[in-house]
Amino acid sequence: MQEKILILDDEVDMLTLLQTIISTKTPHDVVATNNPLELEELMAADAFSLVISDLKMLGRDGLEVIDLVHDKDATIPVVIITAYGSLESAQEVVRHGAYDYITKPFRKEQVLITIERALEWRRITLENMKLKGH
Repeated sequence: MQEKILILDDEVDMLTLLQTIISTKTPHDVVATNNPLELEELMAADAFSLVISDLKMLGRDGLEVIDLVHDKDATIPVVIITAYGSLESAQEVVRHGAYDYITKPFRKEQVLITIERALEWRRITLENMKLKGH
């Protein structure tokens, strides 16, 4: 099933790497930006099934991204990727509602498994809401 993924990272090299991994190894469409301040505009223009965001970016951090995405649609999972991995930051992003947390450097397989799990979680969540009549 082809779904649309939004990637936010202020490092262009990381954006290119993630976009290449996802585009070559999955059927999903990818939209990527190195300007996290474009988040609202991009979400207004398109329907995303998943958002992947760096934790530390200029202008807006990953915690703000989680809040903004979930204010628009709480069923969109947000995966945070960071080079500043620690138990405390992992706990903080999960408390903010992140679906998962990946530290750099990462293995390509780790990213692909996380993406598929997040998208499956969203499909199940939407199906449950449909069945409950929400």
